[in-house]
Amino acid sequence: QVQLVESGGGSVHTGGSLRLSCAASGDTGGNYCVAWFRQAPGNRREGIAVIHNRAGKTTYADSVKGRTTISQDSAKNIVYLQMDSLIPEDTAMYYCAARRAVFPGCSMGYSAQYPYWGQGTQVAVSS
Repeated sequence: QVQLVESGGGSVHTGGSLRLSCAASGDTGGNYCVAWFRQAPGNRREGIAVIHNRAGKTTYADSVKGRTTISQDSAKNIVYLQMDSLIPEDTAMYYCAARRAVFPGCSMGYSAQYPYWGQGTQVAVSS
């Protein structure tokens, strides 16, 4: 079992930045894909970035590419999501999720493929 706890959400104006954190605990010794998803009211859950916890390879959704960086502190078992140039369309609940990695890289995959989830952290961007 893996437990995930997100933090770092908040309210910013257009053009602002936020850094979200996802702290993992429990059975973190294996190979995992750790991803960030987001969900706005009325919308489906969207995967936006994923990182392989050992290889460090990353994948981004087109909607955030160039404005977002996923990274990790392996010693602390924390995955970060740095979001810059935020726009109102980025307003959503942001979730951290994890699944076992089969290959040395991670595709984004679908939310149903991730068995481990955090409780979410809210991001609100105003114009």
